[in-house]
Amino acid sequence: MIRIVIADDHPLLREGLRRILQFEEGIEVVAEVGDGQGAINVARNMSFDILLMDLNMPGVNGLEAGRVIRREWPNIGILVLTVDDSDEKVFQVLQIGVAGYLLKDVDSKTLIQSIHKVYNGEPILSPAVTGKLLGQLTHPSRVKNTCGLSEREMEILHYVVRGSSNREIGTALFISEKTVKNHLSSIYRKLSVEDRTQAALKAVKLEFIKL
Repeated sequence: MIRIVIADDHPLLREGLRRILQFEEGIEVVAEVGDGQGAINVARNMSFDILLMDLNMPGVNGLEAGRVIRREWPNIGILVLTVDDSDEKVFQVLQIGVAGYLLKDVDSKTLIQSIHKVYNGEPILSPAVTGKLLGQLTHPSRVKNTCGLSEREMEILHYVVRGSSNREIGTALFISEKTVKNHLSSIYRKLSVEDRTQAALKAVKLEFIKL
């Protein structure tokens, strides 16, 4: 069962999300809150898998709450659902290591699929957000080395940037998922990042991978 907390300051939107999710087998909405502090409080008092969160909320906003939750409860997957697609906000949010970033015009089917993907450890970006991200990386910084990444690790990093899952990477490279995970751990350490989203961002920014 995927346990979800909804954080949004609009009661009608929370109700709409709950109605969509409550009829989905394997998904349970365990709490609803109206601001970032509420999301932090829930994380302190109960166990859940995914935080479905808006960014623009009163008091403690989604970005601030995301930083705290990622630091203190790294196993919680944060799936941002917002109308804010500004270049700066997209890049700020992805840098803290959220699991996904969707805009509120997403259809219910895509939302459900995204929840399952986040639960399985796959990063999610809407096409519009991907475009914003590429805009931020138009003038990436250059480096003279590859941070000590091996040829195999660079190969895996290419698949990560493309959004491939561990299983898909393993199949493509004829290696086990466990081997992929081991390589990813090494990649994160060498790039000084915490997850695959941050690794993909850094790989593109440092021009390891051309888009």
